[in-house]
Amino acid sequence: MLVLSRNIVHLDLDTFFVSVERLVNPALLGKPVIIGGTSDRGVVASCSYEARKFGVHSAMPMKMARTLCRDAMVVRGDMELYSKYSHDVTDIIAEKAPMYEKASIDEHYIDVTGMDRFFGTLKWTHELRQSIIKNTGLPISFGLSVNKTVSKIATGEAKPNGELQIQREAVKPFLDPLSIRKIPMIGEKTYRLLRSMGIVTIATLSQIPVEMMERVMGKNGIVIWEKANGQDSTPVVPYSESKSISTETTFEQDSIDVVKMKEKLVKMVEKIAFELRDQQKLTSCVTVKIRYSNFDTHTLQKHVPYTAFDHILIPLVKELFGRLYQRRMLIRLIGVRFSGLVAGNPQLNMFEDSSGMISLYQALDKVRNKYGQKIIRRGVACERSSEVAK
Repeated sequence: MLVLSRNIVHLDLDTFFVSVERLVNPALLGKPVIIGGTSDRGVVASCSYEARKFGVHSAMPMKMARTLCRDAMVVRGDMELYSKYSHDVTDIIAEKAPMYEKASIDEHYIDVTGMDRFFGTLKWTHELRQSIIKNTGLPISFGLSVNKTVSKIATGEAKPNGELQIQREAVKPFLDPLSIRKIPMIGEKTYRLLRSMGIVTIATLSQIPVEMMERVMGKNGIVIWEKANGQDSTPVVPYSESKSISTETTFEQDSIDVVKMKEKLVKMVEKIAFELRDQQKLTSCVTVKIRYSNFDTHTLQKHVPYTAFDHILIPLVKELFGRLYQRRMLIRLIGVRFSGLVAGNPQLNMFEDSSGMISLYQALDKVRNKYGQKIIRRGVACERSSEVAK
């Protein structure tokens, strides 16, 4: 039984990276396109619908993708360009929407509950979509329904470059015949488990006793069962560029030891970049903070392409610190903040020729999750003196 009377829009830019590349290079239109590292050692970050017909998909080794689709045009990704277009779309939504959530680099949710008293929510959303297409040139799809889950699934059915509204009374008839793969949060492992139970469609899943789902899958089983029944009370969380993750350290003794401070900054970046990846988030703004012995405090920030990788963030933090620390006075405190956070897979900004870097981060993060963050550190981040962290 649906308990909340809401109207939620889910907007999703179609094959976002590919669409941006096609704006820059129209010769890619209508052709199979693969975005990622350009050598056989790379991985696929995104691909066009034309390439998907050959079995190509994200995170696939580039060598395999080239084998499946020999005529594909391979393009090295440009995260700076994608970040720009992502911000452009967000700006348009922010100007028109009463409340929105930026769920990832290419997805937004909008709560339009109550707007139907003044004008049709479908008409308003259609006009917003047309405005995005007109001002950015990017194809975008949307789903409009009673909650986040149904709206997101509706968007998937509306693609490519379409729109679909599912009214309250049509939720179950819409969901029932669909594959359980369509439910958000059902990954490959969960899919195989449900299939082993003989569950193929959402209708079948919705009829399984919720107690059985809980026994088999714990609390996640309850959430999945609710989604299968069209239930989702998750709110649209207002997006704010102030969303951040940060850390700072106060030295036991005020210092001018630049080498020591840079080593500490490296450790700080490692710590909060790991937290970003663990939360499956990306940052688009890096800030460095210093406080002198006389308590004067200064900060410097830089907007960056979305990322969550140490080897990208560490040089940026060192650069900002170098620009910020010009007075050669004793420093009492240093800090690092990552803001402008969005949900996203860190792999998105890996367009290097080697997939080894991705595997390395995954392996290191797995060890850190098991044994603690301090179990693995870069050599440059070794402790040289006793410090007190806040």
